Amino acid sequence: MASLPVEILLGIYLGILTGIIPALVSWALGFVFKYFTGVTVPGFGVVVLGIALAGLNGGLLAIADPTVTQSANAPSVMTGLLVVAMMSLYAHNRGDAMGARVPKRLSLSKLRERTLSTEVKLPGRDEVRVRVVGDVADMEGYPPLSDDLRAAIRGTEWTFPSDLRISELESRLAERLKTEHDLGDVAVSLDEKGRASVVAAPPFSGLSKRIPGNKQAVSVNALVPTGVARGDEVTVITADAQVRGTVVSAHSRRATAGAGPDVEAPSQAGHPDETPSVPDDERTDGDESASPAPIRAPTTAGGEGRITVAVTRTDVQPLLAADRARVIVESRGTRREYELVSLLRRMGRRFKRLTVREDGPLDGATLGETRVLDNYDVTVLAVRHPDGWQVAPRGATQLTGGDELFAVGTREKLTTFSEAVA
Repeated sequence: MASLPVEILLGIYLGILTGIIPALVSWALGFVFKYFTGVTVPGFGVVVLGIALAGLNGGLLAIADPTVTQSANAPSVMTGLLVVAMMSLYAHNRGDAMGARVPKRLSLSKLRERTLSTEVKLPGRDEVRVRVVGDVADMEGYPPLSDDLRAAIRGTEWTFPSDLRISELESRLAERLKTEHDLGDVAVSLDEKGRASVVAAPPFSGLSKRIPGNKQAVSVNALVPTGVARGDEVTVITADAQVRGTVVSAHSRRATAGAGPDVEAPSQAGHPDETPSVPDDERTDGDESASPAPIRAPTTAGGEGRITVAVTRTDVQPLLAADRARVIVESRGTRREYELVSLLRRMGRRFKRLTVREDGPLDGATLGETRVLDNYDVTVLAVRHPDGWQVAPRGATQLTGGDELFAVGTREKLTTFSEAVA
């Protein structure tokens, strides 16, 4: 029998050899639990698991097993057991610490959220193409769609920001279809190729749905200006009065000889993040890689026609009494918010709304303490607390979990900031 020091050295050697696999498993266990759930696995459980993986009689039970403690090589076995336990515990602590430091690009909720394939991303643009394909189904419990409306929905194609998850794309597309076609209800299902299946219900009502409760719609014959669209503010001038109203619909005859009437559909002016585009069969040369051309909002072609405006009740009678009127389009002024967004985009900046994560680096701290601009190179423009908004917050602004931040910066910096704090 070897001397005790030799037995101990032999035990250390055996412990290192047999402890490599348990240490790797312990590290992975600590990292995965901390990264995805924020939970730290108890060290005692990791030690038991590590020794069990080393094959020492079911883990810590080896300490009480006479066949181990009373054997001739008991010092070596007990020393190896201790080395395996220490390696497992150390590896677990390192994995747990790494899981807390690594930016969270994934989470359990994100793993459950699918994203669109990179194949549908438009070349050179941070946008993806979404198409309505297949037959548009009727929604159960509602009247069937008309053939024209079904064809109009089936022929639509849209582009959205590429960083949206499929669930967000489905809700946005459903809202756009409901708005553009005045649908009573709509449900959208997207696959990873950007192909949308649509189930829709027809409009619940026609013109009356688009008129405010305190207004009435009146139609007059007039020389309709070119480019009039639904929602434009106009002044209708008759022999007896001048009436201001909002365009509900317009019908004009094209200036080209022999052209038919120009009956206008609902305006399709897009959201800044969403741009309608032409179907495949209208794309030049059938080039799949070409960026889809945006569709302008439906407008009148100009000329003699008929225009329907929503006016106050007191202005109805002068318009009804007039055989003909003149129409002047009023300016709505400049949309400063769109100018700001365009300016930021030209400078390579983006907006992003974030929610402060509980127990995150911003939870319980002030903006000055976290030094958001220095550490993340983004600027916080506004903070939404449960009790209201705070615009242009100062460094003393206190943040808590659940607060919403509106930040501006480059796309990469915003992504890093979001992974760290949201």
